[in-house]
Amino acid sequence: MHPPGNFGVHENKMKEHNRFGKTERGSPPSGSGSGYESPQADESMIYQESTEGILIRVRPAFSLADSSLDEGRFVFTYHVKMENQGQEPARLLFRHWKIHDATGEDSEVTGEGVVGQQPLLDPGLGHEYKSYCILKSPAGHMEGHYTFERPDGSRFKARVPRFSLSAYLPGPEEGEMN
Repeated sequence: MHPPGNFGVHENKMKEHNRFGKTERGSPPSGSGSGYESPQADESMIYQESTEGILIRVRPAFSLADSSLDEGRFVFTYHVKMENQGQEPARLLFRHWKIHDATGEDSEVTGEGVVGQQPLLDPGLGHEYKSYCILKSPAGHMEGHYTFERPDGSRFKARVPRFSLSAYLPGPEEGEMN
């Protein structure tokens, strides 16, 4: 299990999308949404993979506003969108994450659902949420899977592709005042 305090879940106010079902609300880390976000938040940094008709997309970002570089606390957010592109409904039951910090520290997180929910993804619909993790270094990666269940009781693991966590820090030539 991951040490307490180093992995968290938050939800931002999210707009409902025509292909993504439920909207969730909650409190993001203190600085989210204001201040510097790394270029990782760019649309070109979306990682995706499809398993048995379930498309998983992940967009990571570094949150300088929530990090404490002097204390070795690097906060990374990630936005997950999952979409059922298959013909049968599927309910998300469990999550399993493998988190690697460049310091060499590896941890795993498992649990029921995501952000306290076990959403049912009907064909053509989906679910999205935001969460975060805290690393001791400015680099690492995450990967894992979600366990889904079909109406007939069969289960399968929808793979979450490995995605990079990288803290891009602006230098003086990029707008810092001397």
